[in-house]
Amino acid sequence: MIALSAIFDLTLDSFQIRKVLIIAPLRVARDTWPAEAEKWDHLQGLAYSVAVGTEAERKAALLQKAQVYLINRENVPWLIEGSGLPFDYDMVVIDELSSFKSHQAKRFKSLMKVRPGIRRLVGMTGTPSANGMMDLWAEFRLLDLGQRLGRFIGNYRNTYFVPDKRNQQMVFSYKPKPGAEQDIYNQISDITISMKNADYLKLPKLVMNEINVKLSEPEWQHYQTLKDELVLSLNGKEIDAANAAALSGKLLQLANGAVYDENGGVAHIHECKIDALEDIIEAANGKPVLIAYWFKHDRTRILDRFPGEQLDGEESIRRWNAGKISVALIHPASAGHGLNLQAGGSTLVWFSLTWSLELYQQTNARLWRQGQKETVVIHHLVAKDTIDEDVMAALARKDASQAALLQAVKARVGRKRR
Repeated sequence: MIALSAIFDLTLDSFQIRKVLIIAPLRVARDTWPAEAEKWDHLQGLAYSVAVGTEAERKAALLQKAQVYLINRENVPWLIEGSGLPFDYDMVVIDELSSFKSHQAKRFKSLMKVRPGIRRLVGMTGTPSANGMMDLWAEFRLLDLGQRLGRFIGNYRNTYFVPDKRNQQMVFSYKPKPGAEQDIYNQISDITISMKNADYLKLPKLVMNEINVKLSEPEWQHYQTLKDELVLSLNGKEIDAANAAALSGKLLQLANGAVYDENGGVAHIHECKIDALEDIIEAANGKPVLIAYWFKHDRTRILDRFPGEQLDGEESIRRWNAGKISVALIHPASAGHGLNLQAGGSTLVWFSLTWSLELYQQTNARLWRQGQKETVVIHHLVAKDTIDEDVMAALARKDASQAALLQAVKARVGRKRR
């Protein structure tokens, strides 16, 4: 909202800027920024266009008349080098600047080609140097073309760092020289604003967050068919539910992206939650993330996408609490009680939702407990217009009884998609 307010003033009030490009993670570009633009009365009149989807859809969006154009960061190289459209944006906003921390990435190299023509560039991130001060060079190379930290990564490294971990001639990491960190802060302070939320806001010790994911129309039709007919044929596999309780389980699986067929095989439906989980993990930028799952195929698909570990024994729990595991998986039924996991992290993601209020609260209490030094953030991945919404409502009402489960399945029959 702050960035959009500044853009409004620059484009529609002072007329200093004509055309703005906002680069963000896919779902943030597609959903969050438009929602914020529509939410605030003082932003009415600020026209935006969301350039995501197929190449034809992106081009059509970029050719619309607007002040603000939104694109996901993966398509930055396409926009600059493959779209055939002129890069005539005089202001660029990068949401999650830390995603440009690698000077060897295609997105960084592509944006650097057009950087001299950009009059204003704003980078926003809560984790500018999660992996160390070396991350800052590429970020500030974009911001100021190398004025403060130098034009070349080698000079920056030699000026402020010395080799740390190495194997003979191979250097694996660098550490700052004595006093180097303060020198870097001094160099970048005139174009950097850092506001610690605890200094300005009275935050709760627990933050609950719902992240909505939306199935495509074909994916949702598969869901609707199974819900209405209790059977679904998909790629030669038969998926059926004998009763309402079984149907609830099948619908929860399908909302997650995969479902067991009648022979115990797995039918893959979509990757919506996996993609949303990727955004959370990337935004954490190295901070540990604990993921609660329910079905085995959920665990398999998560571990196929991300390097992580199952917390299923004393050694894995010790390593988690020592900060040596960045992505950990936990099953509420087997590890939802009694474990002290608060030393290892403060972020929990509910990939699979559960009707059990007890397991839900106990799993949350693995991080939200005495000894936790940070605000705990609990994300819930909720598939829109599915049984996930009923589970969240039941948990909010503290009503996880069998009656709520059966009523939710019954109430959704015949419901039209919003």
